[in-house]
Amino acid sequence: MNRSTWLLLRLLQVIPTFLLIGVAVFVLARLLPGDIVSSMLGERASDAAINRMTHQLGLDRSIGAQMLSFLESVARGRLGDSLAFHVPVLKLIGDRLPVTLLLSGMATLIAVAVAVPMAFVAALTANRWPDLLIRSVFQVGLSSPVFYVGLVLLTVFAGWLRWFPVGGYGDTAGEHLYHLFLPALTLALSFAAVVMRSLRASILQVLTAEYVDFARAKGLRGRVVLFRHVLRNALIATVTLVGLQIGSLLGGAVITESVFAVPGVGRLMVDSIFARDYPVIQALTLVLAVLVSLALLVSDVVQMWLDPRVGR
Repeated sequence: MNRSTWLLLRLLQVIPTFLLIGVAVFVLARLLPGDIVSSMLGERASDAAINRMTHQLGLDRSIGAQMLSFLESVARGRLGDSLAFHVPVLKLIGDRLPVTLLLSGMATLIAVAVAVPMAFVAALTANRWPDLLIRSVFQVGLSSPVFYVGLVLLTVFAGWLRWFPVGGYGDTAGEHLYHLFLPALTLALSFAAVVMRSLRASILQVLTAEYVDFARAKGLRGRVVLFRHVLRNALIATVTLVGLQIGSLLGGAVITESVFAVPGVGRLMVDSIFARDYPVIQALTLVLAVLVSLALLVSDVVQMWLDPRVGR
């Protein structure tokens, strides 16, 4: 199997995943407690008004009929209008999604920039004080809840020191990066801890490989051996882990955006759940599922580039 065929098959796997997630999220959204019609019309709405609104929204049909209609609308790119915000769902998500993507991208860059050099230092000084110190510090970030870390950073750097804003997103590109730094750092701390521990273990395993000893016996400089042979092979497992952690990163963005009042899709998801806004909940879940699938696909492509055996 050549790489093009492998990549095509990998892309086709996204279709059944997308379909299964669509069915699952439709059913789960209907299992949420409460009634969207009653919440829209208020407690004093008459039974006639409730029945009329239920019929207009198609909620009086069977679950099967509603699900088929939903899947057909998704296939046509019609996700309907928000029941709570009264705007098209695609427009609502399109306005919020770039914020979450920028936040997740910044968190990933910070995590990788911190974890990779620290993993090298920890592996090269295994079981000595630098290694023990690095692992202890990262263990704090790994064991602390995201919301607690966010509140601590918010209190110290925004409340006491006033180095960063308390919340919001800003208007210009520079303000966007400035406002999102603390939320991105909050997400990056636990992410970096996972990446560092995985990469450290991989580096220790690769350092004992025969081809590394052979490269040293050839007289290659230590820097060449570390970056060309050790790092390239140690990153194979770590790249897969990073792809798998994207889902957790997006899940953490839901909490982080609420703590820092960031207008992203995570905060939109929370507001939509409280409002029983079925179209937005379903569309957001599908969009996040597609993003995670694309992240896994990108990690597979990078892994294929690092390891030529993948895809054969």
